[in-house]
Amino acid sequence: MPATRRSPALTDRERTLALRRVVVPTSLGRIVVRAGRRRPGSTTATILLHGAAGSWTTWTPLVAASDRVSSPLSDLIIPDLPGWGESGPLPEGVSVRDVSSAIIELARALGYTSWRVVGHSLGGFIALDLAAAAPSATLSVALVSPSGAGVVDAVRRPVRGGIRLAPFAGMLLTMRLFAALGPIGRALVRTLHRFGALRALSAPLFAHPSTIHGSVIDALAGELRPASFARAAALAGSYDLSTWRRITCPVGAVRGVVDVFAGATDAATFAAFIPGFHEVALQDAGHFAHLERPSAVLAVISALAGMRRRAAEPAASTPAPKVVTAAG
Repeated sequence: MPATRRSPALTDRERTLALRRVVVPTSLGRIVVRAGRRRPGSTTATILLHGAAGSWTTWTPLVAASDRVSSPLSDLIIPDLPGWGESGPLPEGVSVRDVSSAIIELARALGYTSWRVVGHSLGGFIALDLAAAAPSATLSVALVSPSGAGVVDAVRRPVRGGIRLAPFAGMLLTMRLFAALGPIGRALVRTLHRFGALRALSAPLFAHPSTIHGSVIDALAGELRPASFARAAALAGSYDLSTWRRITCPVGAVRGVVDVFAGATDAATFAAFIPGFHEVALQDAGHFAHLERPSAVLAVISALAGMRRRAAEPAASTPAPKVVTAAG
């Protein structure tokens, strides 16, 4: 993406994307969902799961971009995950499995029996666990700038892991400090945004920070909830990565080559637990690849939709991850 090209804007007007707002009661409380575009007779949903410090609006550029291609995204379920957006708070003591189970509940409540899942950042943990929890119902998983072993190590081992993934460790430490301040911490985030500092502080998340639409920074300011971020990181830190061995559907990832939250061994760890895993590295994209390169992300989602489910058999050995670099 040329550095002079402005990134797409986010929108909170669901009707412009043929979506509707639905509130679904789950075992984790009410979850607010944007859903719609259902094909007649379809029982397979496309579930989009945002990352920490996000909400359903982070997916709106991707949905809008899909309307400009031959196969627009349909049967959409885009929740505000617990702790974010309009959904209720993330309860104390819950696990990644608790959250993924709640997503399964709401998909079934909306009349779907199977799904393709797309997860961004820490939302990728939920996407992969959902696939492990419901392997027969999950047809594919697309990870966008996924959090992986590097983030887990930074949470579990703040010194060693934090040094290896300093940008994430620094953000986590900041969020923990702000969380300890309670309402004052949220107020500090808003103050930073009011004086323009949040755009500068978030610059490492993007390949071309100056091209990022103001609505993206506004959304970060609204969703950068210190306590929720710290709690989400703790969920990832306590997760057993070997759970991914239960996944039987095709899994692929798309990641910007300048993703500061990517650990050096992330792709290899994904491949160790998920046979057939492959990753596409995008030029001109950072941690929000679906905002900076939405068309390229759509291509990966479409390719995964056309792949066949693998047999549920353990891998004989750990293959090297397949990494393809996509430019342009």
